[in-house]
Amino acid sequence: MATAPADTSLWRHRPFVLLCGEQIASSLGRQITALALALLAVTGLGAGPFGAAAVLALTYLPGAVLSPLAGVLVDRVRLRNLLVTVTAAQALVVGSIPLADAAGHLTRGHLYVVAVVSGALTFTLSVALQGALPRVVPSGRLLGANSALTAARTSGQIGGPALGGVLVGLVGPARALLAGGAAYVVEALLVLALPAALNIRRKQGARSPLDALRSGLAVVRGQPRLRRMVLSGAGLNLGSGAATALYVFYATRELALSAWQLGATYAVYSAATVAGALLAGRFARTTGLWRATQVCGLVAGAAAFLIPAASFGPAFALLLAYQVTYGLSGTVWMISMTTTQQQATSEDLQGRVAGLVQSVLLTTVPVGALGGGALAAWLGNVPVLLGSAAVALVSAATLWAPVSGAAESLTPPRHPQAPAAPHVPGRPPQERS
Repeated sequence: MATAPADTSLWRHRPFVLLCGEQIASSLGRQITALALALLAVTGLGAGPFGAAAVLALTYLPGAVLSPLAGVLVDRVRLRNLLVTVTAAQALVVGSIPLADAAGHLTRGHLYVVAVVSGALTFTLSVALQGALPRVVPSGRLLGANSALTAARTSGQIGGPALGGVLVGLVGPARALLAGGAAYVVEALLVLALPAALNIRRKQGARSPLDALRSGLAVVRGQPRLRRMVLSGAGLNLGSGAATALYVFYATRELALSAWQLGATYAVYSAATVAGALLAGRFARTTGLWRATQVCGLVAGAAAFLIPAASFGPAFALLLAYQVTYGLSGTVWMISMTTTQQQATSEDLQGRVAGLVQSVLLTTVPVGALGGGALAAWLGNVPVLLGSAAVALVSAATLWAPVSGAAESLTPPRHPQAPAAPHVPGRPPQERS
C-alpha cells in the first residue's frame, strides 16, 4: 500500500484520516464501556475492592497473554479484514450486557466474561493498528502521525467519560453500554472504508509461529533503548495497575465523589492527553526521544502520589491535578516509545514487535490490579495507593540509570530473523499502557 507522499499533508491522505476517525470512535466507545463496567460491578452487582479490581485485571489479562500471538496474526492475515472483524465483534460483546440486563439474567460472571473478551479484542486491534500505520505513512513522519492519532483518540475521550457519567446517571450503567456498542459499530464502518490494499499479505520469512515470535524478539533485544523502555514501563504499570484498579472504588466509596465528578476527572485526563499529543512532537524533537521519556516517566510516577493525597485534602481538585499531570507526561512517553518501536522495526515485523512489546507492558497490569485489590481489602485503600505510587516512581527512575552499549540506530535490521547487532546505547523512549 502506498504511503502518504513526503510533501503531502497527512490530513489530505484518506487512509490516515480514516484511522484518525477510527481512533475517535474507538476511544468514545472504550471510555463509556470502561466507566460503565466499573460502576456496574461496584454499584449494580455489589463488588468489593477485589471484585472491582478483577474487572480491570480481566480486561488487561488477555492482552498480556495473547498479544504476541496477535502480532503473528497481524503480520500474516489480510489486515483490513482483521480490523473489521475485531471491531464488529467488540460491538456484539459489549451489547450483550444491556440485553442480559433487560432479560433479568445479568450476573457478575457475565460481566467478567465480557471484560475478558473485550480486552482480547481491544489489544488485538491495538497491535493491528500499530502494524497498519507504517504502511500508511513513511518512517520519517511517524512521530507526527502518532501524535496526531493520539490527539484524535483523546479528543474522543474528552466527551466519553462525561457522556458515560451522564448516561449512567440517567439510565443506569447497563443501558449506558448501548452507547458504547454504537460507537464500536461506527468504528467498524470506518475501518471497512480503509483501502483494500491493506489486505495485501506481506512475505513471511519465518516458517512457523515460534520462528515468527523469535524474529520479533530479536528486534527488541537488539535495540537497547527500546528494551530499557519496555522493562521500565512494565514496572511502572505494576504500580499504576493497582492504582487504576482501585480508582473507581476509592473515588466513589471513600471520597464520595458523584458519577459526574468521576466522569469529569476522566474527561480532564483526556483533555490533558490532547495537549500532550500536540506538544509531544516539538518536545521530543527538541530534547530527543530518550530525554523526553526520562523526564516524563519521572513526572508520571510522581503524579501517582496525588491519588492517595486526595484523602487528606480537597479530593476532587487533587484527582483533577493527577489526571492533568499524568495525562500530559504519559502521552509524551507513549508517543515517544511507539515511534521508537516503529522506526526500529521493518515493515514485515511490525505486528510481531508490537505484540511482544504490548505483552510485556500489559503483563504487570493485572498483577498490580489483583494484588492491589487483595491488599486493599486487607490494609485499606490509602496504604496500597501509596505503595503503588512508590513502585511507579522507582520504575520510572530506572530510565536514568546508565545504559551500556553502543550508540543506538533506529534503522530496521536487514535480516529480521537474526538478532540485530548490539549498538552503543543512547537514549530510548518508552510507553505506558
